[in-house]
Amino acid sequence: MDIQTLRLFSHLAKGLHFGRTSRACNISPSALTRTVQRLEEELGEQLFVRDNRSVSLTQAGEYVLAYAEDVLQRREQLQVQLARSRDLRGTISLYCSVTAAYSVLPSIFQQFRAAYPNVHIKLQTGDAAKALTRLQNRETDLAIAALPEKLPERLEVLRLTETPLIFIEPTHYPDTVCYQINNSTVDWQKTPIIMPDSGLSRQRLERWFAEKKIVPNIYAEVAGNEAIITMVGLGCGVGVVPQLVLDKSPTQDQVKQLAPSPKLAPFSIAICVMKKKVQSPQVLAFWEIAAQITGEKKSKKRGEPFRIRLFSSEELNF
Repeated sequence: MDIQTLRLFSHLAKGLHFGRTSRACNISPSALTRTVQRLEEELGEQLFVRDNRSVSLTQAGEYVLAYAEDVLQRREQLQVQLARSRDLRGTISLYCSVTAAYSVLPSIFQQFRAAYPNVHIKLQTGDAAKALTRLQNRETDLAIAALPEKLPERLEVLRLTETPLIFIEPTHYPDTVCYQINNSTVDWQKTPIIMPDSGLSRQRLERWFAEKKIVPNIYAEVAGNEAIITMVGLGCGVGVVPQLVLDKSPTQDQVKQLAPSPKLAPFSIAICVMKKKVQSPQVLAFWEIAAQITGEKKSKKRGEPFRIRLFSSEELNF
């Protein structure tokens, strides 16, 4: 059952007229008839019912038509993708943290560069808290960021993973954390806090203290999760970082998790792009590769097919 046979069958099955199909497809009526007969012999099913006045599809013919349409559509999509991979050129920029660069991006980059060798990727790394701001300011085409409770308008996101937001304390400086007398509860007004200078971590930490009606003892305000881990490891105070960052940190043995109650809300990590930018061929190509890889990973975990869904800002008020 080759492509040419499927094309002839599809045209005939939709038009139900041997003469029109033979003329449109530049094939003689006898050759068209023989093609249909060979296909019926191959499948062991009658596909058409013919009389002197009309041609109609059998139930088997309906099934074969659906199959033929699917194969022809997939072939057309493949041809478009192959042509685009040969011709697509240009540059895209992506902003993310160093942790995201070596934990999230390698598999995406590998497949993207193989599919689109003529597209140059400009990778910018820095504080994850600045990712969405840089995206909105059009300083980058794409960004990997933790999603806030309410997303900015005109933003499309593709979720990659979720990670807990955890408190950490130093491993080798036990006196850093102060406890209330005759109680195992942390005395947050005496325990020094390494506070993120901006971003979602700071917002959630400030809310956590406000809900407990605590005025925190802020030792320092710093930019970047690695800086927080380093200062905590040196015994300067207690901090808050995403679990994903801690797991990849070269100084993770210098700190350990502190588990106060209640827990902070986890981070949802996603690739983000402004809606207008996703129409760019280079950005769309990167987006499609990332979506395919995300789908493959999720389907392996869940044991079922994964259908890609792009979440808009209206859907992500979590």
